[in-house]
Amino acid sequence: MVDDLLSLRVVLVAKGQEDHDWFRYAVAAVPVPIEFAAADSGAAGAQCVAQGADLVFLDNSLTPVEIAQVVAAARAKPHPPFTVLLAAAGGDAPAFVTDALAVKPAGLDEAQRLVARSIRVRLPSRVLVVDDSSTMRSIVRKLLAGTRFPLEVSEADEGFAALKHVREVGIDLVFLDYSMPGFSGLETLAEFKRERRRVSVVVMTSANDESLPDRAREYGAAFLKKPFYPADIEAMLCRFYGLRALNPKRA
Repeated sequence: MVDDLLSLRVVLVAKGQEDHDWFRYAVAAVPVPIEFAAADSGAAGAQCVAQGADLVFLDNSLTPVEIAQVVAAARAKPHPPFTVLLAAAGGDAPAFVTDALAVKPAGLDEAQRLVARSIRVRLPSRVLVVDDSSTMRSIVRKLLAGTRFPLEVSEADEGFAALKHVREVGIDLVFLDYSMPGFSGLETLAEFKRERRRVSVVVMTSANDESLPDRAREYGAAFLKKPFYPADIEAMLCRFYGLRALNPKRA
């Protein structure tokens, strides 16, 4: 549906007119051109999706049958849109499976933040893999290539090279090894923070140190324990987009 990143089509399926208004204003505030369509039932939502979509939001006030109807229409497309269920904070994963779960916005500001982050599932993100092991860099690169998201992946073999790359090229997300000779992962992370780099970071390690997850989170980073698997990478990417992964296996 995306044509050289010129536009996106976002569909909202929700019964409340207020929700429609919030999302319509939120979409208008995003710098990327977006065509917006809203529906108030499963049948109408399925029709909107059949006409084309890149990203579909479904409100959990819809019945399971209605949600299944919209998801089925999405799955039937040659290039299925990414589907997101909007639910209350802290809610359990539903029995029916969309691609991801997000907290339902309670106002216009929250709707704008959600739209701004989640449309990135269809826009290229620049990812840097930092590890002194070329084998590990290759593994992470292959796992990233196997996801459904458009990613531009580059590599660095140590912390100083990673800092230089982020400064010169600009990066959205860094997968950063903890144990590297010279400038360690946490030292690199601390430098990102000192320079106020607007970059998301996932710290990776095979070290058996129970304090590492908390230390990484102190710097605002996520944490992955090696070995990890495609579902773990998918979950981290969804988190980067402000979403919770529900269906990591869909192509």
